[in-house]
Amino acid sequence: MAADWSDYQEEAAKFFRSLGLEAATNVTIKGVRTSHDVDVLVKSRHAGFEITWIVECKHWKSRISKLHVLGLREIIADTGADRGVLLAENGFQSGAAEAAALTNVHLTSLSAARREASTEVFNMRLTELYDRVEKCRERYWDIPKGARIDHGLRPDSYESGYSGAAIISLTEDILRKAFRGNYPFEADYMWRSAAHNKSDIFNSVEETIGFLEPVIHTLESKLDACVAVIEQPPTNSGNSN
Repeated sequence: MAADWSDYQEEAAKFFRSLGLEAATNVTIKGVRTSHDVDVLVKSRHAGFEITWIVECKHWKSRISKLHVLGLREIIADTGADRGVLLAENGFQSGAAEAAALTNVHLTSLSAARREASTEVFNMRLTELYDRVEKCRERYWDIPKGARIDHGLRPDSYESGYSGAAIISLTEDILRKAFRGNYPFEADYMWRSAAHNKSDIFNSVEETIGFLEPVIHTLESKLDACVAVIEQPPTNSGNSN
């Protein structure tokens, strides 16, 4: 474990990067009311979608009090971050746990995260993927059928090809099973053909995220391209007098 606070910060950032996330230390971010200095800023960026976590590193000999949880909650509210994480190797006072309960602040330690195979972080990533799929569902059905066909989001009647609706159903089915945590599991047979040349059996959360990320990213990119064309203002080809 790190010898001092700055090393602890860097180890925390390295840990989040190992999970495929962006992480920077000693970052100042602007809130609605004021600016905040945060130990580690974690981001997950995707097409039209961004998740932000604020991580505070408490490399202390004493347990962390309720005041630090309340302080992190204030920073999250002021900046609009999605989640706060308090890392402390020597634990938390009971008041701190109560202040974090049923909020978007998570209390843990770096050693616990490593020891537990990053279960909580992976669950947060599954939640992020679920939110992205639900956003894709809204966007997909907002697009007229003809535009979806023209831009490769669905095949024409009685034809085969890429189907955004089938991809959404497939990913929702996989995510529901992943949240239960009962590995291995199989994707629903009705939607297996939606993503070609992919395995139907998922043996771990890492494997599940590794499969879902590019599939959802492809769908988001297709939706972005389609919407960009639909929203493009018409060109005036006529002559003005």
